[in-house]
Amino acid sequence: MSPLQEPLRIGVLGAARISGQAIVAPAAAMGHRLVAVAARDPRRAEAFAQEHGVERVVGSYADLVADPEVDVVYNPLPNGLHGPWNSQALQAGKHVLSEKPSASNAEEAAAVDDAVRKAGTTFMEAFHYLFHPVTQRLLAIAESGELGRIEHVATMVAIPPPSDADPRWSLALAGGAMMDLGCYGLHAQRMLGRFAGGPPELVSAQAGIHRDVTDVDEWLNAELAFPSGATGSARCHMAYGEVEMTLRVVGMEGEAVAHNFVLPHVDDRLSITTRSGSRVETLGKRSSYTYQLEAFASAVRMGTPLPIDSDDAVSNMRLIDACYQAAGLPPRPASAH
Repeated sequence: MSPLQEPLRIGVLGAARISGQAIVAPAAAMGHRLVAVAARDPRRAEAFAQEHGVERVVGSYADLVADPEVDVVYNPLPNGLHGPWNSQALQAGKHVLSEKPSASNAEEAAAVDDAVRKAGTTFMEAFHYLFHPVTQRLLAIAESGELGRIEHVATMVAIPPPSDADPRWSLALAGGAMMDLGCYGLHAQRMLGRFAGGPPELVSAQAGIHRDVTDVDEWLNAELAFPSGATGSARCHMAYGEVEMTLRVVGMEGEAVAHNFVLPHVDDRLSITTRSGSRVETLGKRSSYTYQLEAFASAVRMGTPLPIDSDDAVSNMRLIDACYQAAGLPPRPASAH
């Protein structure tokens, strides 16, 4: 068996619902092993293991990151627990695939970055959208010049409201619309910066608070400026009337729209309009999470370079922190885990 074919031995922190589509299904499709799971509630861990075919349950997060049978730790815990457990897993010599955002704030992301450098293992923030053909095709179109000089990039990431008990509404767990949703929009803006003179800088931001939850944003709008003179608009809303996850790139010669760039396997359309006409490209319903795990496994087993790393995670968190500060809100506090 070649190194690339050697199955990853994955340990899962927590029993989060996202794990089913984000790691369980891709691992099954690719023949990787889910060797262990740990959760604060052992009954949830047992139920998760039975439902998803995880080989065994371990007693705690600390036991999982120390487990010699685990070589990759997948971290889908609440946002406030990403940074501390990413660092602990790295310090234990594990490769880490962390749900976004990678930490509560830029300072904590920098600590994870430092742990990556010391560990020498593979770390990636799980911006799965980047690996899907929808995103790759949109980037290729922007690079090709078909749209002309890029003038504006607009992202909108919105969902109906989670329940009030959801940890995404908790400041202590680093919740808020920007953390849960807006991080995608800012990341996409930064990825497109390579065609607009470099990454964007924040110009201004406004936010609205969720009911009476202190400092937790229900929505946040950020205005950005690229070095080329292009502008950006990054909007997010966690109590919207519907799901909207659009990415629009406007150039002097035309525009391109990804209709659901965050979940491109749900809607794989890319609409392009130029002076020569309009067309819709469909790029496939294979899961973006599967593309992501393929790239991550290749990096772990073969050393194949990834398009994003712990440096990128720090840069994204710095922009998130700047959005909060400009909107009159504090960056999310580090969690006492």
